[in-house]
Amino acid sequence: MLKKIKSVLEESVALKTTVLADQILLEQIGKAVHQIVTAFRNNRKVLFCGNGGSAADAQHLAAELSGRFYYDRNPLDAEALHVNTSYLTAVANDYSYSEIYSRLVIAKGNKGDILIALSTSGNSENIVKAMVAAREKEMITIALTGQSGGIMRSHADLLLNVPSSDTPRIQEVHITIGHIICELVESELFPR
Repeated sequence: MLKKIKSVLEESVALKTTVLADQILLEQIGKAVHQIVTAFRNNRKVLFCGNGGSAADAQHLAAELSGRFYYDRNPLDAEALHVNTSYLTAVANDYSYSEIYSRLVIAKGNKGDILIALSTSGNSENIVKAMVAAREKEMITIALTGQSGGIMRSHADLLLNVPSSDTPRIQEVHITIGHIICELVESELFPR
């Protein structure tokens, strides 16, 4: 068992080391920070969406922005779109699960807002539809995906594609990237 534990940790470290050496991905993260800071400075909001573990990451990151990250400061307008279970189950039942996020993007999104969409495959239909709806609303779309970017690649203004096809390792890097973004957004908007 110890051998497997070490193996998993080594895989996680190896992927983060690969990301650390990926200049293009690091620059994309910096661009995402800039876009989010600009949106908040212009009284815009950040919406998140994902499925399963990616939904958990979306909710986690929205909470870091709307609550606090490292220190007390004013809240930022950030929301994970899946947190209203009555809405989610009604729309999935009455329309389709593929419509759950796009309908909320249509309702809540405005020009200059940001949609951060998480999917390890980059092919989740409901996430792709949300990105299409966001583009129609002239929102900025940021995609966190796995290696290929999947279908989401063609709907993203900024693609943060982790160079892996291993779902748990991708999700570990997504939350690390998300924490980096939250830390930098907070320090830019609320310098100490």
